[in-house]
Amino acid sequence: MQRSSILRALLLAFTLAIGAGLSSAARADSGTVSLVIYKAGWFIGGSGGSGTLNFRGRSYRLSTGGIDYGLVFGGSKTVLRGRVSNINRPSDVAGVYGAAGAGIAVGRGARAIVLTNQKGAVLELSGSQTGLMANADLSGLAITLK
Repeated sequence: MQRSSILRALLLAFTLAIGAGLSSAARADSGTVSLVIYKAGWFIGGSGGSGTLNFRGRSYRLSTGGIDYGLVFGGSKTVLRGRVSNINRPSDVAGVYGAAGAGIAVGRGARAIVLTNQKGAVLELSGSQTGLMANADLSGLAITLK
């Protein structure tokens, strides 16, 4: 039963991301993002890291931080790369991104995620996760420009 609730939450988040992207995609631009995120926790977890936004030929440094609540155990390093869309200026990527997720990483595994912030920026990221981590949680990730 809990698995279906998580699946519904992920479907809702994906639907909202697509809807936000379609509403203003005609006038928005896109760029690329790379992030390195370290995560650790025991029931309540935290994450932090850094990255780079490449937008209109320029690079911008990013900082990340977040909190996870639910079943969180262990520690991991996640390296993600991908695309950010529906932005008009670099500051549009800054904001709070929320997600519900579940997974287990023992050693090295793959990771993919689609996130949307309050400004409508859509992150489509994939990469690898290394460490020992088990989670079924709600998480928030804040991205800021340095």
